[in-house]
This record gives sequence, C-alpha cells and structure tokens, in this order.
Amino acid sequence: MNTEISTDRAAAVELLERGEIVALPTETVYGLAANALNPVVVAKIFEAKERPRFDPLIVHLPDRDWLDRMTEVPDEDRQLVEKLIDRFWPGPFTIVLSRKSIVPEIVTAGLDTVAIRISVHAVFSEIIHEFGKPLAAPSANRFGRISPTTAQHVLNELDGRIPMIVDAGPTPHGIESTIVAVRHGKINILRRGPITEEELSIFGKIEIRAPSKILAPGQSPTHYAPTTPLRLIDDADLFLTRPSERVALLAWKKSRSGGFPSAGFDTRQPGDHRSLKFVAIRQLSEKQDLREAAANLFRYLRELDQCDLDLIVAERVPEEGLGAAINDRLLRAAAK
Repeated sequence: MNTEISTDRAAAVELLERGEIVALPTETVYGLAANALNPVVVAKIFEAKERPRFDPLIVHLPDRDWLDRMTEVPDEDRQLVEKLIDRFWPGPFTIVLSRKSIVPEIVTAGLDTVAIRISVHAVFSEIIHEFGKPLAAPSANRFGRISPTTAQHVLNELDGRIPMIVDAGPTPHGIESTIVAVRHGKINILRRGPITEEELSIFGKIEIRAPSKILAPGQSPTHYAPTTPLRLIDDADLFLTRPSERVALLAWKKSRSGGFPSAGFDTRQPGDHRSLKFVAIRQLSEKQDLREAAANLFRYLRELDQCDLDLIVAERVPEEGLGAAINDRLLRAAAK
C-alpha cells in the first residue's frame, strides 16, 4: 500500500465511506480515523498502530446530537456534564461517560464507558460532518511512540500502513486532549491536556488520582516515547555528560552560554573530565510560554530522536496550567 499525503477532503470522506482508515488533523495531534460504529474497520486502527486491545479509543462526534445516541448520563451528573461541554466543546476536551450498545466493544476495550469529544479543527470538522457518523481517531503513530503534529510525522510512522494522510499543516495545541470523568458531582482528570485543572476547577471539585486499571487513552505508564532513552531533569546547568556520550537537551530554562549550559554551575571534581556540553539543544519556548512549549514538544522530541544520540535530557517545566500536561507527557516518555 502506498500512503498519499493530500489536501483532498472529499477523497478522505470517500475512503472513510469505503471502510478505510485515514489520518486527519485535529487541534491537538494528527489522528488515525475510522468509522467508530464498525468494529471491523476499527480493528484496522489497532493493526496499523500495533496498539494493544486493552487501550480504549476516543470517539469524535459530528455534533452534540450524537451525545445521547452514544452515551448515558446519570441524572445527578447531567447538569455538570452539560456545563462542561457547553464551555469546552468543540475543543480539546474529552469526557468519559457510560456507553450505549451502539458503541462497539473494540472501541472501548470492553469497558462500559466511552471517551468522546468534538474537534474544533476546521478540516476535521468538515470531513466528519460530510461523513455523518462518529469517528474513532487515536493519535496517528505506532503505539507508545511520539504523537504526530504534522503530516510528515504521520508518514514517518505509518507509511505503507494507511492509504491517506490529510495535510493541514502543524497542529495548534501539539498535545492530546484533556480527558475527564464526572462522578457524583466531581471532575476526575484522567489525562492532563490543553484544558487545565485551573479552568476545570471553576465548575466543580477536582480529583486527580491514578485508576487501578486503564479507563481512558494515554494512561499507560510508558507512552509518547522516542526511541532514544529520555531522562527528565530539573536543571540542565547541573547535568554532566561524558565525552563519549552524545546527549541532547530539550530545554525550558534560558540560562545558557553559547548555546550550551556551561555557564554558572560546574560541579565537576578535580580529575573529572566530563563535559557539560550537549550535541543539540531545542528550546521549548523562547518566550517561556507554556502553550508554545506544548505545541513544540512532540516536534522537538522527534527532531532530537533523529540525531543519533545516546540520551535526551529534558528539563521539567513549571507545574502549573498547561505545564502539568507537558510534564505528564515527559514523565511517561522517560518511563521507557
């Protein structure tokens, strides 16, 4: 199979109607889309991604009318659920609700819940409205790898495995949607993302606790990982490398001299000839802007992963707002 990169949206709809899988842009990352109501077609997503069947998929709805067709919302939580989706749909916000029988078990990994959202991306929105049915659309990469934020990233991951990638340029947010579950009037954040804890806390009490089993996408301890080992650190100025090692830096702090973190701190002892220099550096945001950092995160990890390295070190970003979601992705990438 030859994989085509195209801007032909009508051709994408035609492929979806024929039961094929197509990579589509969203406001978060590129997704691998298929008819969510056809279990045979959804199986193609798992095959192309080499995704384990225990990991559920997010279902994208054409419009809000599909909410009650796909899910059951308890009366005690309906008001809160409606407030959340009134505020955050369409957008990078996914909510986990009890599923109806119309949702195939393969989509939910056998769970009695389904994760759903409505994308705000203009191209995705046009295609799903023309298709007229919900689309399952996890990130368009092989399982556990760095999520794709450009059409070329998808091609690098899935060339020959899918027929088409719809190119709409880089994705705006650069990290996957926030996922929540609403239970007994509380908002449980299952995956951090562009919609922050601070934004959600306006609507109710927040819970952030790791469930005993996977309830939503992106909860695997090892995820979003480059092939190069990655280590998460607090300050690159204090990190030492050996002359024989090729180490690159994904930087947040800007206290660098000549492009390398060699100024300020030198903790080497006499006779220690280790170097402080990195063979490559990517600055997540020159403006120290967390939204810019999130948009750059996966792209820069991919670039560094192609530099023939022994190690990538990444500085933690501030644990506030969107920074919590960035650190979550880095922690899972480093877990490998």
